[in-house]
Amino acid sequence: MKYLIIILFTAAFSSILAGYFLDVIYSQKLIGFGVLGIFLVVFPLFSYHRWKDKDPKDYMLTQENLDKMKDSQRRKKD
Repeated sequence: MKYLIIILFTAAFSSILAGYFLDVIYSQKLIGFGVLGIFLVVFPLFSYHRWKDKDPKDYMLTQENLDKMKDSQRRKKD
């Protein structure tokens, strides 16, 4: 998955750069497809890859997590 994300990002970024530097009729389409590729393909794959083994409840501000943060701050002060 990691290598697929790197390959897709490189392809999309290369498309954007080719659109800027090549003097062809479809240069705006190259830029557009590169941007779409990054935001509709690469970013969701990257987000899924980074969050697939993590529990979202650990990152929510629940009363239990707030109490844990308060306890850890108290321990740092002591």
